[in-house]
Parts: sequence; C-alpha cells; structure tokens
Amino acid sequence: MKFSVIIPCYNESESLQNILEMILPLQNDYDLEYILVENGSLDRSKEFFQTNIEKKFTNLKVVYVKNNIGYGYGLQRGLEVASGDYIGWAHADSQVMTDDLRTFFDFILYKNNKKEVLLKAKRNKRGVFDLFFTVGQGLFNSMLFGKWLFDVGASPVLFSKNLIKNFDDMPNDFSIELYTYVAAIKKGFSVVRLNVNVNDRKIGVSSWNNGIISKLKQSKKIFDSSLKIRIGRKVL
Repeated sequence: MKFSVIIPCYNESESLQNILEMILPLQNDYDLEYILVENGSLDRSKEFFQTNIEKKFTNLKVVYVKNNIGYGYGLQRGLEVASGDYIGWAHADSQVMTDDLRTFFDFILYKNNKKEVLLKAKRNKRGVFDLFFTVGQGLFNSMLFGKWLFDVGASPVLFSKNLIKNFDDMPNDFSIELYTYVAAIKKGFSVVRLNVNVNDRKIGVSSWNNGIISKLKQSKKIFDSSLKIRIGRKVL
C-alpha cells in the first residue's frame, strides 16, 4: 500500500455520507487506503459506521474508540493499523476538498526527490479572525522551539512512515500537529508546504470552534501542550 489516510470522526453522523462520497473516488487513481476512526462520538455515528461503512468498501478500515479522549488519541489508534509507505491524516469537516488530497499524492509520486518527507498544508482563503490565532500560535512555537514554524495546525498531513516510531508517544490533543512538525525538523526530513483552499463547513458543526471564547480556550490548551512537547512530556 502506498498511502494511508486517517480521518478521525467525532459527532459527524450528519457528515459521514458526504465524507464517503468525497473520498472514495480517489481510490480509483491511487494505491490508497482510508482508516476512519469513530472517535467516541455521542451522536449516532457508531450506528452509521456499523450499518453503512464497516466491511462494505475495499481498502477502508474502521477503528472504534470507546470514549473520546482527544483528536490526537483518535489519530494514534488509526495510525496503528495503517499499512502505507506514506501515512497521514485529514479532517472530517470537508473544509479541504478531495482535489487538494490529490496534490499531496501527486507530489510523492512525481516530485519527491527524498524518501523522508513531511507534506503539510498551507491554508489559503482563511478569515482574518482565524488567521490571527494561527499567526499567534506560529510565533509562540517558533520562539519556543527555535525554528520557524507556521500554520502549525494545518492539515492534510502526509509523511514517510518511519517519522514516528511509537504512536503512543504522540499527544492526545490537537498538538499532535505540532509534535509531528517538530519531529520532522529534528530528524532532518524534507518539510514541504502545499497550498490548499479552506472552504466553509457545509454539514455539521465543529466540536470546539464555536466563537472567540472557544478559540481562546483551545489556544490556551495548545500553548500548554506545546510547553510539554518542548520538555519531552507526553500530552494527555
């Protein structure tokens, strides 16, 4: 298997059919598997997975997490069963479209001169409000780690499978993006940013991004997690 893409899904029952319709056509053009993680949802997502997804599609694995521990924890459970030479993830909110995933796969197939690589999105067409928090996070982490880090939380992400040796060492929250970014720089991987356009979410609602208060709370969590990553502590 060439590519494995993990998509963690939390309270996405309204979006799951749309997610399937977006991602499955790519398997016609690439040696690609998907791992959909039912990440301890409180809605009817598990029922949808069991009835409409599980064991019904080629090269599509389903992983169930009993209780939601965090975005990063769900990714870890998906990464454990990934078999691709290049593994990574994308969000379930469909704000980054299928054609942008093609850009990642095509780069590996036709433009990559180094086996050890991390591909990470560079998000375009974002609002000023979101951009403010992204820049602040980037400046903080750049000073903290002594490396220029920007758009830290951007996905999709795709990397050579030897980047992370033990998935359980990765953070359980959204700082898994920072952890992976920093690990690639420390190991001398080629880090390539690929442009993606961010679209408005059409179905469902975010579990955390619901205004300035939620953004401030999330930013504080990420800052705290960044400090733990810097000193080598596991982020729970």
